[in-house]
Amino acid sequence: MKKMVFSSAALLFAVLTYGQGCSDAGICTIGSGFQTTEEKLKNTVEIATTFGAGESDLTYLSPTLSYTRQFNEKFALSTKVTFSSANGGLGTRAAFGDAYLIGNYSFAEKNKKQWSALLGWKFPFTASNLKINGYSLPLDYQSSLGTFDLFLGTNFKYSQWDFNVAVQIPVFNNNKNSYFKEYATTNDFPTTNLFERQPDALFRTTYTLNTKNQKFSFKPNVLFIYHLGEDSFENIFGKRETIVGSEGLTINGNLISAYNISNRKSVELSVATPFVVRDIRPDGLTRSFVLSVQYKFSF
Repeated sequence: MKKMVFSSAALLFAVLTYGQGCSDAGICTIGSGFQTTEEKLKNTVEIATTFGAGESDLTYLSPTLSYTRQFNEKFALSTKVTFSSANGGLGTRAAFGDAYLIGNYSFAEKNKKQWSALLGWKFPFTASNLKINGYSLPLDYQSSLGTFDLFLGTNFKYSQWDFNVAVQIPVFNNNKNSYFKEYATTNDFPTTNLFERQPDALFRTTYTLNTKNQKFSFKPNVLFIYHLGEDSFENIFGKRETIVGSEGLTINGNLISAYNISNRKSVELSVATPFVVRDIRPDGLTRSFVLSVQYKFSF
């Protein structure tokens, strides 16, 4: 227990001082879709707020609201709505981001081993072209990437370990961003005019440790995210250009600490930091600090 508390404090210190942030287009956060509630508690509501700091002194406040319905011991359906407010040198812009619909099917457990499968969609509320005073904004200020994405995943649970693999595939691109670095007053952000994003693949391993009284739980986990290709944009001449360095691997460390108020209510604190990042992330998802607090109740 002492080692776990020390590790938690060390990771939090790393995030506060050195981290570049664990942020993504959604694939990191769908892991909760593999979780199920107790058989007698069919409904779960989650209210969360994430605070982050990005590049060029940008700060973010991103509340989310989620609802999960456990239809039976095998099938559950989750929905989530996101909102994001970005504040920086170009001003402040806030808007709804995306809506998620995630279905999870759990197979029968045998000898503390259990498989589950996940299928889901992400729907954007914006075309990623929010503006301030008529001026186009880079993706760092946008609340959504403007893509309709498909999620496919599977999870293997053994005792206190979870291993899950997932892919996020942009199926339909509605990104109408019109930001040009050449016409901007800053060189901090790359051109993302009519941005097109490539798919992501994820592998995550999680270990769950509970205290004897079951009041506290700690879930250290490591995520390997590979961006499967180089993103692109349309230049001022109407030709598409790839963004060199946008393909590649990101490795994130994450710690989720939870306090169970009762068998129906809990509070979670999540901190994260990357150990390896891509050369360039033009999607505007880079963070220098990420802290998330979540309240969950089931009924």
